[in-house]
Amino acid sequence: MSAAPQLAALLTEVLDAPPPFRIRAWDGSTAGPAGAPTVVLHHRRALRRLLWQPGELGLADAYISGELDVEGDLAHTLSQVRSSLAGHKPVRPSAHHWPRLLACATRLGVIGPRPAPPQGRARTRGTLHSRARDSAVISHHYDLSNEFYALLLGPAMAYSCAYWTPKSATLEEAQHAKFDLICRKLGLEPGARLLDVGCGWGALAVHAVRHYGAQVTAVTLSGHQHAFATAAVTEAGLADQVTVRHQDYREIADGPYDAISCVEMGEHVGDRQYPAFARRLHGLLRPGGRLLVQQMSRTSTAPGGGAFIETYIAPDMHMRPVGETVGLLEAAGLEVRSVEAMREHYARTIDAWHKTLQERRTDFAALVAEPTVRLWQLYLAGSSNAFTERRMGVDQILAVRPTADGRSGAPATSAHWYQEPA
Repeated sequence: MSAAPQLAALLTEVLDAPPPFRIRAWDGSTAGPAGAPTVVLHHRRALRRLLWQPGELGLADAYISGELDVEGDLAHTLSQVRSSLAGHKPVRPSAHHWPRLLACATRLGVIGPRPAPPQGRARTRGTLHSRARDSAVISHHYDLSNEFYALLLGPAMAYSCAYWTPKSATLEEAQHAKFDLICRKLGLEPGARLLDVGCGWGALAVHAVRHYGAQVTAVTLSGHQHAFATAAVTEAGLADQVTVRHQDYREIADGPYDAISCVEMGEHVGDRQYPAFARRLHGLLRPGGRLLVQQMSRTSTAPGGGAFIETYIAPDMHMRPVGETVGLLEAAGLEVRSVEAMREHYARTIDAWHKTLQERRTDFAALVAEPTVRLWQLYLAGSSNAFTERRMGVDQILAVRPTADGRSGAPATSAHWYQEPA
């Protein structure tokens, strides 16, 4: 019997239902419902990976290696298959499935030594969230290539959720709207001292100086980001107003600051370390100063994002429900004044990045090679779905450090935050 019908029959047994996708195997055979998404197995090695590592990570390795593919839109296919499998038994085979599974694998010539994983996996060592390990983890993801990120992110050079307003026709405009919203929430004005923790490539720092006259200290653990941001600040003629540091947040000791921004950096701090992180932010703020944390959230079922994310993208990352983060900030002595959900904004932002990746695939492959492009295709498609389907969220949390007599210094209303500049 050809490969695809055998695989479809086996999956039907494992799932207790026909698979919600069509299979096209390396021998040209097909099986499965017509009109369903098609999973293409270019090589039997894809199945060998799944024998050795059933589940999400085995599938990811096969896709990144080019041994497995899907026809059509990847994000749509992932979402459709996930929805179809909801409520079914776990996809991983149980003990009583293995004899038949191994017999089928033998017939198809799948049995063999464990395939080497594709390049791109993070190598973590040392004590969890030690300074050396945190630096290595950040370098793994953010030091991929400044040219790669510039091509992906566009002129705004912001690797975080944008803010799509009615005037935001492009990703660059939506990122600028996000920068403006942060600056207005922080109440920046000429001369105000802003600390940007996890500053990325320096885009928010430059915006805060150009449009609000702030004095900015920008901090990153990424060597590539530090070099890029330093050069960008110098080229913009803002070196006297922006200081870029290659520094761990635990080493910052030159407060007090009037305002602190922390845009999608808190996810890298760690679960046990977050209370101390929140206390440090509190200590670096002057009384009456403001803190804005933009941070992703997730339920306790997958606080790190799952096997693929933890292996290839952001090892040691920890997310929690937004309410728990609010509680940790308050426990540190901060007063939370506003929480704004931006989940749908992130799906749209990621879709814009993914569109660029697809349209300029050849350029990306020339920079980082085809397996890395496939890794990012999978990462962006899956991330877009996670935000669209409410498996992940992202929020802006505005907090203040009250004065000793309880004054917050916050405005009576938030209406002016949303009054875009003319």
